[in-house]
Amino acid sequence: MDVVNVLHMNAGNRKCSYANNSTLQETVILKARKVLEETTRDYSTQGFPACFRLADLGCSSGPNALLVVANIVGNVHALCKQQKLKAPDEFQVFLNDLPNNDFNAVFKMTAQFYSNLENQIGREKSVNCFISAVPGSFYGRLFPSNSLHLVHSSYGVHWLSQVPGELLDTNKGNIYLSKSSPSSVYEAYLNQFKSDFATFLRMRSREMIPDGRMVLTLIGRSIADPTSKDCCHIYGLLAKSLHDLLDEGLLLEEDINSFNLPIYTPWTNELEEIIESESSFSLDRFETFEVNWDTRDDNEILKSEDSSGKFIAKTMRAVFEPLLTSHFGNAFMDKLFEKYAMHVNEHLLIEKTNYFNIVISLTRKI
Repeated sequence: MDVVNVLHMNAGNRKCSYANNSTLQETVILKARKVLEETTRDYSTQGFPACFRLADLGCSSGPNALLVVANIVGNVHALCKQQKLKAPDEFQVFLNDLPNNDFNAVFKMTAQFYSNLENQIGREKSVNCFISAVPGSFYGRLFPSNSLHLVHSSYGVHWLSQVPGELLDTNKGNIYLSKSSPSSVYEAYLNQFKSDFATFLRMRSREMIPDGRMVLTLIGRSIADPTSKDCCHIYGLLAKSLHDLLDEGLLLEEDINSFNLPIYTPWTNELEEIIESESSFSLDRFETFEVNWDTRDDNEILKSEDSSGKFIAKTMRAVFEPLLTSHFGNAFMDKLFEKYAMHVNEHLLIEKTNYFNIVISLTRKI
């Protein structure tokens, strides 16, 4: 699987697009906002530069793409007002994602973004905020040396640069880690994540100024067991849905056996060990929180025409459909996610399940 060219969220404004099915990601961004605000406050102790350069890595498309930027710029201005500091004259914002990301949709939202920002900060202050796109993998260099003051990524770094090569025909019947996966599959995933995340930190250490700050949010797990319910159930139900299509003669067994997701949900200890071993950054904050698979409250669910299964299936389809169609084709996607919605509903009748999220704040060592 050519992850760089295949991995992207569903583009456009269709019913199954990411733009219309990303409330999970919005919920996570808002829950992690306090850490981002505290990190920005820490940075303010050294004073803000005239041009404050920030990057959002894995920005995707849809309304969330500019949400973090608005939060950061607004927070910087609020801090400067509270602490009687000089605010930056300019903000230079870099939005990064892989080349097939729907950047056009992002730029169509910039006019509304600037209007909202003006209203948020106050019309009496001029906000010079310059936004540009930087397509490419964040597992390589993206920016000039010593150029960035603040880096942010939400739901980006649990994606791998590639499916571990050792998985070929060894994880039969599964598309990610499961109770039936051999231990070698876990080792392959872990080693790929260790290599990728260390590379990610190394690349950012070259691009950020000394004492620059970085905030990362990702899906992880709370215990050592790599097949725990923290992280595997939701993908196991997708594998089960693929097997339904196999039973109906719509897919081949070898197609399922040769498909694995380029994702890894690390244990908190694994993440800390990689940061310490790579050694470019100091770890300032490490927090965790959980979010329901169905992010709606009870009233929203009652008023909605969508069951929890259907709502969650839309969220998953917006993220994973391009990967699935690149391998299986697009003829059965509607049927696949109908099966998936059914399996999710059945699962939630037995057990309410959450995503386990990790948010970390790092400082680039001098």
